[in-house]
Amino acid sequence: MVFDKVKEILGEYVDSEITMDTAFDDLGIDSLDMLDMVMKVEEELGVEIELNPSINTVGALVELIESK
Repeated sequence: MVFDKVKEILGEYVDSEITMDTAFDDLGIDSLDMLDMVMKVEEELGVEIELNPSINTVGALVELIESK
């Protein structure tokens, strides 16, 4: 479910195939887009996410959210 929601939100920014291994850099998502996307994820899933450089793939973001 978390992956599906993240994928749905990412779909608002890019028109690419998104998997757990997809790197945000490969999608061309810049820091402002990332911040906006994370705020939407936080709002829709009711979690608080602290961004750091290790969150560089969709899977890393999903794992962080699921650990909350």
